[in-house]
Amino acid sequence: MGLLIDGVWYEQGYDTVSSGGRFMRESPGYRRWVSAEAGAEFPVAAGRYRLYVSLACPWAHRALIMRRLKGLVDAIDVVVVDPVMGEGGWCFVDAPGTDIEPGYGFEFLHQLYQKADPGYTGRVTTPTLWDTERETIVSNESADIVRMFNAAFDAVAGHPERDYYPVDLRVAIDELNAPIYEHVNNGVYKTGFATTQAAYDDAFEQVFGTLDWLDNRLATQRYLVGGRLTEADWRLFATLVRFDAVYFSHFKCNRRRIADYTNLSGYLRELYQHPGVAETVAFDHIKTHYYRSHPSINANGIVPKGPELALTAAPGRTHLPANE
Repeated sequence: MGLLIDGVWYEQGYDTVSSGGRFMRESPGYRRWVSAEAGAEFPVAAGRYRLYVSLACPWAHRALIMRRLKGLVDAIDVVVVDPVMGEGGWCFVDAPGTDIEPGYGFEFLHQLYQKADPGYTGRVTTPTLWDTERETIVSNESADIVRMFNAAFDAVAGHPERDYYPVDLRVAIDELNAPIYEHVNNGVYKTGFATTQAAYDDAFEQVFGTLDWLDNRLATQRYLVGGRLTEADWRLFATLVRFDAVYFSHFKCNRRRIADYTNLSGYLRELYQHPGVAETVAFDHIKTHYYRSHPSINANGIVPKGPELALTAAPGRTHLPANE
């Protein structure tokens, strides 16, 4: 784990000393937008943009799901890094399930950031959306990339009719995204990377308080904002699908599994079984990354063989109405 400072790579973890043992996620360095508007700085075009991802990363997973659901697989190429983040950060290897860097032959993802900005300071993260024509980074903020894929690329999408951030539901989606991000998506990291008992305890309670609230919410409605699948569901899914395999044990989020929740478990199975979604889930990458990339948590790098996950079992949620 490291970062670039003034364009130079340093092996440096997150500072939890100054925050009282609390993990504080740093802001993304790039938040520019692909747009269909005339004269856009980054115009829509099939084949122009390249998405760099880790299949283990839940933030990258959001973007991969939206790319698949919107029918952008042929319009936006994907480059997959090695699941293990070692010295040098995310790297490119010629191995099954991963890719060599196609544009410049780089060994590390941070070299792409240095090419975009030789003086860049910040973390090097996935997903990273790269403009092959201007040879620069458009965005490394997953929330923005998800929304670009949802609407900006409709002219080249196979399914432009699918809208996961509809105008009439945007307020409700945004109101759900905020606590889910803070206490679940990022909450599992705040739990796992805490370096004091107090910080861990606080984050742990927030994770499970929010999961309990979500389980109750899903008792009477099919999806998070009612009967329609939205961006909010896919943002939550990327964390839920990793929870029992890695967050429960590796990040010590062990009050209960998602499988132990009456409604969240069926909801997770339904989303996993949604056409095209299971193909975006790579448990070999997920488990390898988490258990081998964090020696401060798992010093020996042993990857557990379990657990057995019943994601293909019947969701049991057809009694709740769906609009899609």
